[in-house]
Amino acid sequence: QVRLAESGGGLVKAGESLTLSCAASGDAFSSYAVGWFRQTSGEEREWIAAITRGGAATKVANSVTGRFTISRDNSKNTVYLQMNSLKPEDTAVYYCAAVKRESGWLTSSRLGYNYWGQGTQVTVSS
Repeated sequence: QVRLAESGGGLVKAGESLTLSCAASGDAFSSYAVGWFRQTSGEEREWIAAITRGGAATKVANSVTGRFTISRDNSKNTVYLQMNSLKPEDTAVYYCAAVKRESGWLTSSRLGYNYWGQGTQVTVSS
């Protein structure tokens, strides 16, 4: 139905910024709500942000509110995660996920998504 590929991860210092991209191919991307998740070794995958299929509504986890912003450009089949004021605890593999839903829908549950990318590593040094 749709394939997802994350990019933009890397090594940065605390306080710096980084932008991740989630590129989609296949089915009409404007029909899919998208979420961002992150996971460190030995821990469960944590939800951090979500956006409706049209991009009019977003939701961000309390742990990253004020620092992270999710957005999308459906003409480019891409969802972004702008990460500012990065902290060492933000270090993780970041994944994007998608699900085909009606306009206005989004979820913070990983069980609500059925398409996943392979992830991109973000490392924040002290």
